[in-house]
Amino acid sequence: MKRIGLLGARGHVGAELIGLLTAHPEFELGFVSSRERAGQRVAAHHPDVDPALRYVDVSPEALVDHPVDAIVLALPNGKAAPFVAAIDAVAPTTVLLDLSADYRFDQSWYYGLPELTRARYREQKRISNPGCYATAMQLALAPMHALLAGPAQCFGVSGYSGAGTTPSDKNDPARLRDNLMPYSLAGHVHEREVSRQLGHAVQFMPHVAPHFRGLSITANMMLSRGVALDEVRARYADAYDAEPLVAMQDEAPWVSAIAGRHGAVVGGFTLADDGKRLVVVSVLDNLLKGAATQASQNLNTAFGFDETLGIPM
Repeated sequence: MKRIGLLGARGHVGAELIGLLTAHPEFELGFVSSRERAGQRVAAHHPDVDPALRYVDVSPEALVDHPVDAIVLALPNGKAAPFVAAIDAVAPTTVLLDLSADYRFDQSWYYGLPELTRARYREQKRISNPGCYATAMQLALAPMHALLAGPAQCFGVSGYSGAGTTPSDKNDPARLRDNLMPYSLAGHVHEREVSRQLGHAVQFMPHVAPHFRGLSITANMMLSRGVALDEVRARYADAYDAEPLVAMQDEAPWVSAIAGRHGAVVGGFTLADDGKRLVVVSVLDNLLKGAATQASQNLNTAFGFDETLGIPM
């Protein structure tokens, strides 16, 4: 069994990770860190967990006292560096998987969007999990990358779980009721992330909606030549037919159908009359394929297991 440590366990993604890691046939929780819940039994919040396991408050300096095979950093942006430095110093062979944006632009880290980047994996011990919106955008855009002309525009709508647990307007159900809240309409970190990964400019406009989980991207692409719908379908089929966690459909997928599921759905393929403008919709659960499920895929890869081991299909 591979022992996995989890830092940042109180958040929504941390909760999903605890469930996935507990049920995984080859992983076990080595420690679960949460400053707010330190000392409490993890089973009080997650009944399937070993009753003896308690939350601990692990500082970077104390990581040496908690030896594990891998550590998942489910921390807010800007908080990972001290923990990474500590592990680099005392246990450099430990696998580190960071769910924040802190290392997505660091070329020395493997960027783990398996369906698009697994060929780049070379047994790296430092893995950066892509952003939830960034995953959906890349799944929508990548099959048409060679034909993109001009920036691709992506209109995004996410449930408020994507805003985390720290109280704000973006995760306040009362303020979101009957509302759609735009934010960071230019220069969002996921805009920069996708533009870098695809090597093509992307313009991203995110919004928060009143539902709790799940996100939708509507991607508008200008193409360098006219295409037929059969060619579009063939490009997406070539990319995803063999991918167990990416489905394709002709109709535009709905968030309500993806919430709580571990994969993504791409569809709604719509062409303008001249065939030079394509609109595609991509949906996924931001807490699962957008975070925890993708983390499980990356951990499986790091330890040589089947990529989908322990992920309910």
